[in-house]
Amino acid sequence: MAKKAARNLVIVESPAKAKTIGKYLGPDYEVRASMGHLRDLPKSKLGVDVEHDFEPNYRPIRGKEELINELKKLSKASDTVYLATDPDREGEAISWHLKNLLDLSDEKAKRVTFNEITRKVVTESIHHPREIDQDLVDAQQARRILDRIVGYELSPLLWKKIRRGLSAGRVQSVAMRLVADREKEIKDFVPQEYWTLDALLKNDGGVPFRARYYGKDGKKYEPASQEEVSAIQAEVQALPFAVKSVKRTDKQRSPAPPFTTSTMQQDASRKLNMTPRRTMAIAQQLYEGVDITGEGTVGLITYMRTDSLRISDEAQAAARSFVTGRYGAGYCPAAPRQYKTKAGAQDAHEAIRPSNVNLTPEDIKKSLTAEQYKLYKLIWSRFLACQMASAVYDSVSIEVASAGYTFRATHSALKFSGYTAVYVEGKDEEDEVKEIAPDEYLVSGSAKLDDLNDRLGLELESEDYDSIGGLVIGLLEHLPEEGEEVSCENIRLVVEHVEKNRIDKIRLFIEREAESEEKNRQSERAAVHSMAGEA
Repeated sequence: MAKKAARNLVIVESPAKAKTIGKYLGPDYEVRASMGHLRDLPKSKLGVDVEHDFEPNYRPIRGKEELINELKKLSKASDTVYLATDPDREGEAISWHLKNLLDLSDEKAKRVTFNEITRKVVTESIHHPREIDQDLVDAQQARRILDRIVGYELSPLLWKKIRRGLSAGRVQSVAMRLVADREKEIKDFVPQEYWTLDALLKNDGGVPFRARYYGKDGKKYEPASQEEVSAIQAEVQALPFAVKSVKRTDKQRSPAPPFTTSTMQQDASRKLNMTPRRTMAIAQQLYEGVDITGEGTVGLITYMRTDSLRISDEAQAAARSFVTGRYGAGYCPAAPRQYKTKAGAQDAHEAIRPSNVNLTPEDIKKSLTAEQYKLYKLIWSRFLACQMASAVYDSVSIEVASAGYTFRATHSALKFSGYTAVYVEGKDEEDEVKEIAPDEYLVSGSAKLDDLNDRLGLELESEDYDSIGGLVIGLLEHLPEEGEEVSCENIRLVVEHVEKNRIDKIRLFIEREAESEEKNRQSERAAVHSMAGEA
């Protein structure tokens, strides 16, 4: 007589996740949901012994007694208990609490995690369990204890000193300070007058184009009053404009990296009008599993709480194969694109990506809610684009002059769509990054490095600062004066304007390899005939 299969208990956090995993594992496994945490610090008191090494006093959460008892019975009847909560520090702590609550031995308790909930990954993870990561548990406990101490100790003080109803928090209070500092900067800001002057010209063919005033005698200058603008206008209005130089180049724009948690929330807000909280709720649904017609319950994306830009070799290969098959070999770069995760980031999980790139948004649209479809399409498109060829733009820059005054005009047209055939990055504030000329941008000092990298295809990074202004200060090791500059590989940063103790504007130049003089001459002749001339 065949021996009866051992009974195994798998504990996850949510019922949706339990449903999906249960279908993959079969009848030998009982899959149950803990519904999040089962024990925590008591609500009625501090619950932390500050006199004895900040020892926490954990208690079962009120209302979950019946669930705890049920899990205890199931665990006693099982040979092995797989603790399969989320693959982050919070999930690690829930597994640790479960092990203690259920009184599980080291031999009986096995920790498993799923970066994506697919049949292959679930099966492989069950067959390769590990120990509970105590470092992650300790990190979660430290966060929880600090939350409790700050909240319980400072909030009553605020009630006493200011007014009832106020609260303090480990994160909340710091965020409030940042908001207050920013508000003070706004109130203290003294606007400075500046003017721009555009000339509406026509080429030999009568086609109009607009050129912006740059300066005089080759030196850049921004008019500071209407009188200055009027004087320039009076001098050039009746005189001809002559072409001084023409430059025509192919400009390449690289795709943005795959999503991290923060960039996904930002893009979902810009493009889908989703709040960060709603974005994470829908992403959780996609991760835990959705019933897909013809496929059953499928986890559609990888784990959605990550700072990593890492992509598995298997996922890269699948994306490249899909791109070649759908768009052609020209849309697939010679080598897979690799993205560098910034220093200090949590790299335990991959970037957010579809678990199966061949499940296109259009193919499964009927099985998804409207919000699920929109977010899945966003994630799918961003991932596919990050493994595609760069977009190529035909860029023309001309310089015209009249009465010694220089005006500049630029024009670019998409020559090869590349990754833009799938995905175009969203933008936060238009004023943060303004294209002045090809490979020349006027950038707000407060612009985030991650946003600049995503938008311009750069790799700027700093361990101490998250803004472009902070990066410049860090490189120079002082608050610069206007006109000071610094270089990062092929990026030249010139301080345009300093406002009190911060950098307000930076001029960013992307310096590329010079083209051959013959190519420039050919391009110049072609561009003069097509766009400019004496006007």
